[in-house]
Amino acid sequence: MAGEISEGSVPAYYREVHEAIRCRTDERVQVEVFQRLLQRTDLSKVVLNQIAEHVDSTDGFLSKLSLYKALALIALAQQGKQPSPKLLENCILELPKPQLGEPRDLSTLRMQPAQDDVLTLSQTLDGLLAKDTVQVELIPEKKGLFLKHVEYQVTSQVRNSASRSRYKISVYRLVPALPPKRMLKGVLTSLSEREFIEGRRRGLGRFINLVARHPFFSEDELVKTFLTFSGSDVQSRLRDTCKKMGDEFMINRIATQAKEYLPADIQAQFSTSREMIRNIHNSFQRLRDRAEKMVERSKDNASDLLMFGKELSTLGSDASPLPSLASSQSTWGTLRQSLKSLSVEFAVLSDKAAQQGRREEDDVVEKLNLFLDLLQSYRDLCERHEKGVLHEHQKALHKYSVMKRQMMSATVQPKEQASVEQLESRIVQQENAIQTMELRNYFSLFCLHQETQLIFTYLPITSHILGSFVNSQVQGHREVRQLFENNFSTDPPLWRHLFSKVK
Repeated sequence: MAGEISEGSVPAYYREVHEAIRCRTDERVQVEVFQRLLQRTDLSKVVLNQIAEHVDSTDGFLSKLSLYKALALIALAQQGKQPSPKLLENCILELPKPQLGEPRDLSTLRMQPAQDDVLTLSQTLDGLLAKDTVQVELIPEKKGLFLKHVEYQVTSQVRNSASRSRYKISVYRLVPALPPKRMLKGVLTSLSEREFIEGRRRGLGRFINLVARHPFFSEDELVKTFLTFSGSDVQSRLRDTCKKMGDEFMINRIATQAKEYLPADIQAQFSTSREMIRNIHNSFQRLRDRAEKMVERSKDNASDLLMFGKELSTLGSDASPLPSLASSQSTWGTLRQSLKSLSVEFAVLSDKAAQQGRREEDDVVEKLNLFLDLLQSYRDLCERHEKGVLHEHQKALHKYSVMKRQMMSATVQPKEQASVEQLESRIVQQENAIQTMELRNYFSLFCLHQETQLIFTYLPITSHILGSFVNSQVQGHREVRQLFENNFSTDPPLWRHLFSKVK
């Protein structure tokens, strides 16, 4: 019956009621709102149930025409008649008007946003870091002469479990790209296969930790399955879990109402935040580059110290007798004997320098890379919003305008009725697609607004990075000082001679 009711055949009151109670983002009416409307009719529960049975709804919503049909049935029931669609066939040209009061008063029936502020993330950096810490370790498997396959053991501290698997996690919001599985051509010239695998392990560790600490992903069933399931068929379990899940737009309870939560200046806020985060990203990239150079210098220093000690040892190992022309007062013989044992001390110094490099890499560079992965994923998310959802919406609008022009042309130039009806059907389908895309666009902005907050929540990690840098430097200098005090405090002839020259 709803199909026989058209926009032009209903009284203006019907359109006013629809405008008052429809969703703010499209023309549909939520079933909960319709139920509230029925309560205003003062009809018996039995009659209300009869009306509801004749009204179709899809996914918790009534279409505009379904609402019009319901209003006509309400009017019949208020007149003391049976609310039957068959009775409407007799008055299809003049539908009765229900008694529901002024349409403007019905707007209070519309579903309001929840009282809690769902747009704002109430998170702190310490809270995010405390959500979980995931360790990723290599489990190599040798096949032939070359490394053909690598597995990773992923261990969650909070969930107290380990998962031995290759990884594949598909997510929706702000998540960094997974590290590449294969080396690009030419990379082997500067990077060994094992160095590549180690870098990939670190990248995977950053990826999983960011996912496990994300306010939404940390509660995601797919993530929980990945971090907790330890069976051999983890890939099958992940596929089964993934099949049961839709994208967030389909399962989020406020997805279709996202526009109602967004601030009026959302586009201006987005542009300002995006530019600020872009500048932060560039600065942190430069910080990371400098930190990596410090790591390389520490590694080079370790190598140089080791070689320096070996050269001194070689010099001290020379057992050639001193020539007669050497002065009897020469101390070279005594110094040469002392040089022989210095390779041990310099080996220890080399080891300390290497430890310093590892501390700088693990505590400073790795934290910088973690935040950089997050910042890069934000830039990727912004591009996905503009080139994905927003672009598809614009394409749909263009396609719709083309269809409308074709329809106008069909009304001027006679065409077969079947082709006209087919075009009308396509236009209706396109209108529905545009409505869905508009909802997705607003939901994408909603998520983007939350992910922007997440970036700013992570910004205090700067103090963690600086603290790690200071601690690594202090610890390195302290260890070298202790080394000199412990190993060279016996004051052998060499050091007595050197110290006399220093004084």
